[in-house]
Amino acid sequence: MASDSPQSGDGVRQVALHVNFNDPERLNYVLNNAENLYEHYNQKGMKIEIRIIAHGPGLHMFRDDTSPVKERVSKLAASQEGLSFYACSNTKERMEKAEGKTLTIMDEATMGSSGIADLIELQLQGWNYIKP
Repeated sequence: MASDSPQSGDGVRQVALHVNFNDPERLNYVLNNAENLYEHYNQKGMKIEIRIIAHGPGLHMFRDDTSPVKERVSKLAASQEGLSFYACSNTKERMEKAEGKTLTIMDEATMGSSGIADLIELQLQGWNYIKP
């Protein structure tokens, strides 16, 4: 591995957490992972970027009307540097069509074009993929 790689030596660690489920216990587990990773590297004086990408049933994590972890996502977004949330536009469009209404995604989440494609691209860029 080249010394300038984002995963080498003292460089920034980059982790993509994949969410495709809507289970409050498992969603909290993902957020626990993000907190624990952040604390681990912060204590070592290292930076970490954590991106939580949700698609399919996982999109509920970031839906303003149905998120079982909305308050926790907001708190983490405000307190944890390097943490970002991405919601799948394809899933949002499918849910809107099925439910016959426009969905509002939490302000903390950024819309990505395709959750799966985003995960592929991040891995090609050297990000670590974790499926909690």
